[in-house]
Amino acid sequence: MNYTRSVNAQSRESLNYGFDEGLRSFMIAAYQYMGLGLGITGFVAFLTSVSPQLQALLYSTPLMWVVAFAPLVMAFFIGNSVMNYSLGHARLMFGVFAALMGLSIGSIFMVYTGESIARTFFITASMFGVMSIYGYTTKKDLTSVGSFLIMGLIGVLIASLVNIFLASPMIHFVISIVSVIVFVGLTAYDTQMLKNTYYQVGSGNPELAQRVSILGALSLYLDFINLFMALLRFVGERKE
Repeated sequence: MNYTRSVNAQSRESLNYGFDEGLRSFMIAAYQYMGLGLGITGFVAFLTSVSPQLQALLYSTPLMWVVAFAPLVMAFFIGNSVMNYSLGHARLMFGVFAALMGLSIGSIFMVYTGESIARTFFITASMFGVMSIYGYTTKKDLTSVGSFLIMGLIGVLIASLVNIFLASPMIHFVISIVSVIVFVGLTAYDTQMLKNTYYQVGSGNPELAQRVSILGALSLYLDFINLFMALLRFVGERKE
């Protein structure tokens, strides 16, 4: 999202600020939105997994391309338009996005065992939590690191699109490794940028802070989901 990708000198100085109740409330709101989004995604994915008819419709017809790319389109739309809508509308769009993501990743229940999915989720949550705390507390400016990670993310997206047609196991393996590294780093980076953004635009405007917290939740949500999917390729146990 554009709001997380530019940090001026004033926001970098905010890293030295002490306890701020407004910042605390802002960050809690972002994590709550993110948690709600993950809950919606998990619920929709599970419902999809227990409906063979829905699975056949979503993953065995041309509709699978819509399901695959709809969350990306929705994420782009939210990131570029959420400031133009009411707070309630912004929340609704985020919920719709999370539901679409649930449809998109529901196929993991067809491929991996439920136990390995749960285990990977808790591993992801642990890694995400550690890196998010680091991003929130570190005094080091992660802007340069974030720029490098964003380039890596672009490379991962391009390689993933190419591998749709090549179907190379080696490329798939490399993409998974790079994805873990990229999204672990982006978790810290996006957390720090979200903190800085509060001081830029949200500290004096509660409604604006709520909108920005939704955008921050979207960035952190995407970091979590992509890290989870990358790790699942490594530690997930496939069904017989």
